[in-house]
Amino acid sequence: MSELYDAVLNHNDEPMSRDALIAAMADCDVLVPTVTDSIDAEMIAGAGARLRLIANFGAGTEHIDLAAAAARGIKVTNTPGVFTDDTADIAMAGIIGVPRRIREGTALVRRGEWSGWAPSGMLGRKLGGKVLGIVGMGRIGQAVAHRARAFGLEVAYYNRKRLPEAVEGMFGARFVADLDALVAEADILTLHCPLTADTRGMMDARRFGLMQPGSCIINTARGELIDQEALIAALQDGHLVGAGLDVYPDEPNVDRRLLDHPNVMTLPHIGSATAEGREASGEKVIANIRFWSDGHRPPDQVLTALVG
Repeated sequence: MSELYDAVLNHNDEPMSRDALIAAMADCDVLVPTVTDSIDAEMIAGAGARLRLIANFGAGTEHIDLAAAAARGIKVTNTPGVFTDDTADIAMAGIIGVPRRIREGTALVRRGEWSGWAPSGMLGRKLGGKVLGIVGMGRIGQAVAHRARAFGLEVAYYNRKRLPEAVEGMFGARFVADLDALVAEADILTLHCPLTADTRGMMDARRFGLMQPGSCIINTARGELIDQEALIAALQDGHLVGAGLDVYPDEPNVDRRLLDHPNVMTLPHIGSATAEGREASGEKVIANIRFWSDGHRPPDQVLTALVG
């Protein structure tokens, strides 16, 4: 970036404060935020006249007020696709790890309390033949479905639009038109949908009540998809056997009750944390900026028609 442009960089991993972002937006042509940088309507309305592109480092754009950007004539780009396999791998870690009680077993050994193999010791649930419910069958959901077949899981999915039959056949996936029906039949439910007004809190107490006793939930998408209090209640009363979480509604804060549960895998939002993925994302950011600065439509422009 510095070789190509007069770039002002944030040289550490600490998120910029709101005031620092406002100051940056006052005198730049391009802003490159990350998922931790909330760019609201007030900030966009008060941005300097030079700002014409927000080139987001990452695929999600829910932290950017797209309607406000469109109103100001500011283009927004993202970096889709580069973290698909990385995030699917982390989801599979939860899909495998929670039924097999990996976190609990690791903790047992580390505490020095493991007394050796026993016929009924650390019994988990096998994966083969279980129903994996995938909520959101975009790139990541499809990558999870592809991986799940190798473990003998039956894949069922809910999506706003049904996939073509040929694509379903590739993954051995079965479409369920009603989300409640999918939630009710899944042994393992994994979330791969974007955060919107409709999906915020979609997994609430009612839907957790629909889940089968002894089932589990995996979330590598956005923490706000889940009503956290409802999740904790379902875990504490034993209705859910466990959960695999890489995202939380109040990051980096993680509720102590989740940390204390023996079969909740708590990861620090590392779904996209590979050197290869982050480098590819950076390359996409630069490509979007170069296309824009040359007067062309950026390849990953977020369509304003989808706003609102």
